[in-house]
Amino acid sequence: MKSYRYPRDLHGYGARPPDPRWPNPNGSGPSKICVQFVVNYEEGGENAVLHGDKASEAFLSEIVGASAWDGQRHMNMESIYEYGARAGFWRLHRMFTERGMPVTVYGVATALARNPAVVAAMQDAHWEIASHGLKWIEYKEFDRDAERKHMEAAIALHEAITGGKPKGWYTGRSSIHTLELAAEYGGFAYASDAYADDLPYWQETETNPLLVIPYTLDTNDMRFATPQGFNSGDQYFTFLKDAFDTLYAEGEAGSAKMLNIGLHCRLVGRPSRAAALAKFLDYVQSKPDVWVAKRIEIAEHWRSRFPYRARFRPSGMEWEAFVSLFGGVYEHSPFIAERAYRFGLSPAFDTAETLAAGMAREFRLAGESERQLVLQAHPDLAGKLAIAGELTERSKAEQAGAGLDRLSKDEFQRFTQLNTTYRDRFGFPFIIAVKGKTKDDILAAFETRLDNDREAEFEMACREVEKIAAFRIAAIFEKENAGSTAKDTQ
Repeated sequence: MKSYRYPRDLHGYGARPPDPRWPNPNGSGPSKICVQFVVNYEEGGENAVLHGDKASEAFLSEIVGASAWDGQRHMNMESIYEYGARAGFWRLHRMFTERGMPVTVYGVATALARNPAVVAAMQDAHWEIASHGLKWIEYKEFDRDAERKHMEAAIALHEAITGGKPKGWYTGRSSIHTLELAAEYGGFAYASDAYADDLPYWQETETNPLLVIPYTLDTNDMRFATPQGFNSGDQYFTFLKDAFDTLYAEGEAGSAKMLNIGLHCRLVGRPSRAAALAKFLDYVQSKPDVWVAKRIEIAEHWRSRFPYRARFRPSGMEWEAFVSLFGGVYEHSPFIAERAYRFGLSPAFDTAETLAAGMAREFRLAGESERQLVLQAHPDLAGKLAIAGELTERSKAEQAGAGLDRLSKDEFQRFTQLNTTYRDRFGFPFIIAVKGKTKDDILAAFETRLDNDREAEFEMACREVEKIAAFRIAAIFEKENAGSTAKDTQ
C-alpha cells in the first residue's frame, strides 16, 4: 500500500516548550540562556582537484557567486581557504582562550589531518572537536551506502587524529540520509544537521532515537559570504546582539532557549569581522546568568534532564492498525480516520489535541450527507440500544458516566419522549458530549436545543460529535502512553 506518512515535524514543542534549566556556573538559579559557539574548521577539506575532486570549491568564500572550475585548480579560492588555516584560526583561538570561553569545533576530518598544529591548539584549549564529515563537499547526490562509507572513514580518521571518536556530528552539506545514518551509527551523543528549533529534541528514526542539537544559519558568519548578508561588522554585531537579547528576555520570562553562533576561520577570522565578534563576546560575558557551553555539554545536560522515552506515535502506525484503533472515534464511521491517514500523518499529529483537530478537519470537509450519516450513527441517549445492551463499549461507558444507565421510571420516560420529538423535528438523534455532565444538564440542553432551527441544530450536533471524538482520542492516548511508560519501567 502507498505510504501516506508525512515525515516532517511541523509541531515540535508547540506552545509549551520544556524548561531546560540550563546550568549556571556563576549564579544560584538556572541560566536564562545557553550560548554556544561553533568554529567550523574546513580549510584543506574543501573541493579541490588536489583532493581528488572534479572541480574547485565554490561555496562560502570572499568570492560571492563563485563558480566551480572543472578540472582546474582555482588559486584564488585555495588561498582564501588557506587564510582561514594560516591566520583566521589563530585569531579566533586567541579571542576565545583569552576570555576562557568554550568552543565546539566542527572539524572536517581531511582538513584536520592536514594541520596537526591546529588540532593540538584545539585540544590544549579543551575545545570539543565534533565531526564535520570526511570532506567539505556536497552529499545531496550520494546514495546511502556511499555516504555511510564516508561517515565511517571520517570517524576512523578523526579518531586517528585526535585520539578519540567524535561525540557529535554535523555534515552541513547534507543529504536525506544524513540524520538516519547518524542514528544508525549509534555512537554519537548528538547530531546537528537540522535548523528546526531553539532547543534540542529527540528525533525518531528507523533505527535508534537521535538527540538533535539544532544548528543555525542566521546567526552565522556565512552571511558575510552570501547575497543579502552582512556588509559590515556593525550589522553582524547588531544581529547577534538582537538574537541574544530576545532569547535572554524569554529566559527571564521562564522560557529559556539556546543561541548558536556559527563561525568560519576564513570569514570572521578576518580582522574587520573579528572586531565585531570580539565586541559580542564581551557583551555576552557582561551579562549574568549565561551558560556558555560546548555542544557535548548541552547534549549531556539534555540527556540527563530529558532522557529519551518512547511514546505513543500515531504517525508511525500502519494503515490497518491506525484505522482499527481510531476508526470508531466517530461513531461507526471509520472513513474519517481513513481520510485523516491519507492526508498524511506526521509527528505534528502525535498529540491527542492535534490528532483530534486533524480528524475534525476531515469530518468538516465531508459533505453534508456524509456528516448526516455520522450523526445518524449515534445512538439515542438512554434509548433502545442502551436498553438492549447493544451500544458500543465507548458509548456505553460515556452514557454510564453521566448516569444515564440509572434513570428512574419518570426520567426514562422523559428521555424517550424527548428522543422521539427531537428525531421527528431534525431527522437525527440528539447528540451531546456527556463527559462531565449530569443527567439534569443533559435534559436541560435537550429542551433548549429543541427550539433551534434545523440548520443551527445540525451544526450544533456536528460540533458535539467533534467533542465526543476528541474525548475518545484523548482516552486512547492516555491508555497507549500508559502502556509505553509501563514498558519503559520494566
